[in-house]
Amino acid sequence: MSAVTYLDLLRAAHGHLRPSTYVEVGTHEGDSLVLARPPTIAVGIDPAPTVRHPLPAATTVLEATSDEALAAGDGRLDELLGGRAVDLVFVDGLHLFEVALRDVIGLERRCHPGSTLLLHDTLPDDAEMAARERSTVRWSGDVWKLVLCLREERPDLRVATLDTPPAGLTVVRGLDPGSDVLARRYDDLCERWVPMGFDALCEPATQLGLVPGDEGSLLRLLDARPEISRPVRPAAR
Repeated sequence: MSAVTYLDLLRAAHGHLRPSTYVEVGTHEGDSLVLARPPTIAVGIDPAPTVRHPLPAATTVLEATSDEALAAGDGRLDELLGGRAVDLVFVDGLHLFEVALRDVIGLERRCHPGSTLLLHDTLPDDAEMAARERSTVRWSGDVWKLVLCLREERPDLRVATLDTPPAGLTVVRGLDPGSDVLARRYDDLCERWVPMGFDALCEPATQLGLVPGDEGSLLRLLDARPEISRPVRPAAR
């Protein structure tokens, strides 16, 4: 793993993309939210934030679960964004496949084809770290399954994972706000992927689209021309 952390890469993404709008799920103490600088309109979503940093005037913390904030009938997020699409997204909420999947579905609808979505906790070290129930200090849950799912179910997306501590950072490009594939198949996807064991991640370099966790690799992903990613099927359970 690189010595460059996911926060270093998130900071680099902000500097390179200079997004007009930024949304993150899972603000906690605000270490990631504070990286959004004016004039970026930034919104952090967290049901119980404990922000310990002064935030710019254009940055807001929405105290809500991601399900509440991204619900079709809840207009608070859209109002805070001034009706604009989201340029940069960072998903670092509850570390469960089905929740992260809902976050991606709800946020992709608010993006545009040039947006970038970043998923945290997609490269666990071992089965304990990747367990659905937390038993370790360093816990990523089973968000890694979402990377495999996206690469298989949405070959239109460009998905690659940066090998950066503490648990990887996945870059998703080529978003399509009009796609209903994940929403339409949500129940079937959960039925298939939630029970899957960690042993299915037998070739992480290939299955997660692993690349070096450095700023150069990140910028190459952000600047890459569109390509259709090939689905990678996990090992049989």
